[in-house]
Amino acid sequence: MRIRHMFTSIVPASIQINLIERIRASGGALLGILITGLISHQTLGGGSELPFLIAPMGASAVLLFALPSSPLAQPWSILLGNTISAAVGVGCASLLGNTPFAAAIAVALATAAMFASNSLHPPGGAIALSAVLGGPSIQAQGFLYIISPVALNSVVLLIMALIFNNLTKHRYPHIHTEAKNLHKTNDLAPGERLGFKSEDLDFAINQFNEVLDINRDNLEKLFRQAEMHSYQRRFQAITCADIMSRDIVRITYETPLEEAWQLLRKHKIKALPVVDDTQKVIGILTLIDFMKHANLDVYQDYEIKLRQLIQSTTELRSGRPQVVGQIMTTSVLTAGIGTHIAFLVPMLSDAGMHHIPIIDEQAKLVGIVTQSDLIAGLFRERLNDAS
Repeated sequence: MRIRHMFTSIVPASIQINLIERIRASGGALLGILITGLISHQTLGGGSELPFLIAPMGASAVLLFALPSSPLAQPWSILLGNTISAAVGVGCASLLGNTPFAAAIAVALATAAMFASNSLHPPGGAIALSAVLGGPSIQAQGFLYIISPVALNSVVLLIMALIFNNLTKHRYPHIHTEAKNLHKTNDLAPGERLGFKSEDLDFAINQFNEVLDINRDNLEKLFRQAEMHSYQRRFQAITCADIMSRDIVRITYETPLEEAWQLLRKHKIKALPVVDDTQKVIGILTLIDFMKHANLDVYQDYEIKLRQLIQSTTELRSGRPQVVGQIMTTSVLTAGIGTHIAFLVPMLSDAGMHHIPIIDEQAKLVGIVTQSDLIAGLFRERLNDAS
């Protein structure tokens, strides 16, 4: 029993990614190493005793394609981490020879140098080690080993990672971006004013005092998703279908601007979903769209400018927009009819949206949820929970 417990305690938890992601990462590593090897072989020639593709690139490939969001896999880490480690390894080999002592010193100094330059990349330790114990061909290369093959391999593999990861819809590199306030003030985003804040996460990371193999932005995103799931689990499953407006005023691409403006005024609403012939959402028309295309940056004569935009014209070459499709917003966030209302909160608060079109299983428009709909739904949910 004790032996079984000992064995199970050393087996790590299974990695929580699906089969498609595993195939994607493996395929990326295959292509990355293949192209890097072919280009390096062509550049360095096959007759040289110097390896055209060094073994640590295999470890770099795993990081770049399987863990593209990891801080250890970012461009700065692979380029500087690998080259600075090669320089340290060559230096140790020149001064101390190819001894176990020189190898240990090289790995230790390479790790310290990567920490100092904020370029920690685990394969860098292997590169420093290979510079000391890699054999006569590497030792004969001297400090040129940093350029060829280390820098050459690293650059080509990085280019492959940039292309492959982004083509497969994995953002790379992961650049930290501060959350922007849509209203250009110093207030926190609405979703961050209660619950844990970014400073709380920074404090916890500093207290943990270990290298975390996860991007800080992704870690915060995971925490917020966990909060959202916890909220959904603890409270009633009120969905978009329960709170959405169903009698929707909708328009098409060909709807004249004057007609669309009249609909906004008649129904006292601020947005109209735009649909195609199959009732699928292709855009949304808001008051802001009218204002932007009427050039209302200057308050003076705004009524005249807005009237000129809305009124139809018979001039063929007027250059003025005539129909909704010419001024509508085409990047539209939608939600499914069965989506829990908690998932609408980030869209209708932090993302600055005011209206979310609701679609069914066939992606057809069936409703719309506004900020007032969401507030009423959350209030009713709390009342039901209290009772």
